[in-house]
Amino acid sequence: MRYFRLYDEGSQSRLCAELQPGQLVDLTAIRRGLTRLEQLADAASLSSRTIDGIVLDLLDSPHPLEMHALAQIVENSRDGGKGLTLRRPFDPPEVWAAGVTYKNSEMERKRESGSPDVYAKVYAAERPELFFKSTAARCSGPFESIGIRADSNWNVPEPELAFTIHQGEIIGYTNGNDVSSRTIEGENPLYLPQAKIYDRSCSIGPCFATAETVGDPHKLTVKMEILRDGREVFSRSSSTSLMARRCEQIAQWLQRHNPVPDMTTVLTGTDIVPPPEFTLQQDDVVVISIDVIGELENRVTVV
Repeated sequence: MRYFRLYDEGSQSRLCAELQPGQLVDLTAIRRGLTRLEQLADAASLSSRTIDGIVLDLLDSPHPLEMHALAQIVENSRDGGKGLTLRRPFDPPEVWAAGVTYKNSEMERKRESGSPDVYAKVYAAERPELFFKSTAARCSGPFESIGIRADSNWNVPEPELAFTIHQGEIIGYTNGNDVSSRTIEGENPLYLPQAKIYDRSCSIGPCFATAETVGDPHKLTVKMEILRDGREVFSRSSSTSLMARRCEQIAQWLQRHNPVPDMTTVLTGTDIVPPPEFTLQQDDVVVISIDVIGELENRVTVV
């Protein structure tokens, strides 16, 4: 199943599951106090069950189910209207990212860099490139703004499949946007943290899809569309089948001598890179869609 976190007009969090396409059942209405996906992940781990299995038992309730239309919630969230709105599906204590996991990414990073050999070497190496990307405070959710740095004149979004780790295992997936300042990274690879880690440099959402729901994460279509003044200025699609590394491999390398908190989320790299003449601008809208998971939409702001 897919899981969504909503806020009501009183800014109270509500956890919902998609029981049927486009129809969300309010789990918080069934079990008061159940407001966070992390609670389900903990319960599943303690009981050696799956999140979906626990929720199906919860839905076997004598009480009427409270349902919400996902399309209306998306409209509320995009327009800032009244009613329930989408929020980030969970709060990742840490967000990490894997770089140069696609051939196209290697070529683009080599082109932008004054030290291109480092990217060619890491693409072919056994050890992946892994870097810290974000904290929950820096990470946006659906329809929240993503940031581009004012001290960089070449800024791009990077649409990426993201997986979530709980008790050392991958439990599910979401969409990720690894917003990057290519000017800064291109000056010197040692500037990578400044190119990658800053206010609103990351977004995830719109939901969390369990591993059972996604199935093989390396058979998903990834699409990105960028709108400027309502007009499409960039669009492209690719597939996670082109990844040079598997999600499980990335998760294992990340946790070598480096235990990570539960709900840590890892961006897995991108094959979609806008051309060198393109840079994000204030108020651009970036829409990232991945099979099964859905669409993550964010508006750009200068930070």
